[in-house]
Amino acid sequence: MKTIRLTKSFTFETAHALYGYDGKCKNIHGHSYKLYVTVKGRPSEDTNDVKLGMVMDFGDLKEIIKHKIVDVLDHVILLNANSPHKTLGEKLTEEGHQVLMTDYQPSCENMILWMVDVIRPRLPEHISLVAIKLHETENSYGEWLAEDNQ
Repeated sequence: MKTIRLTKSFTFETAHALYGYDGKCKNIHGHSYKLYVTVKGRPSEDTNDVKLGMVMDFGDLKEIIKHKIVDVLDHVILLNANSPHKTLGEKLTEEGHQVLMTDYQPSCENMILWMVDVIRPRLPEHISLVAIKLHETENSYGEWLAEDNQ
């Protein structure tokens, strides 16, 4: 077999609040997120291919994740649009804050599922998304694995 996995990591700062939650996370708070995205494929064997020997150019993977995930989430407040937080989000936006209203509870788990939906269609046809790991803190993270979702 000649299948190789590539992983690229990213960092971003995001605040969120979990409406209806019974712990501290019901309050707006932030995290220094660390994101790991893993893809797999076969290295190109085409001697005319400028990407000869590569599964995917790390720069190409970076462009997808940076523009569609990191730039969208970095230094914003995520709030659930299907909750009373919608009013709070509108007020914060009026005051000049960067707010992203989600159609889901902005938990680590749901953020990962959103990322899967954003990343998968943007990958080249011969590349598969294998895993996403999202650290909220140094020792707390959620992980999505393709093998668990077939």
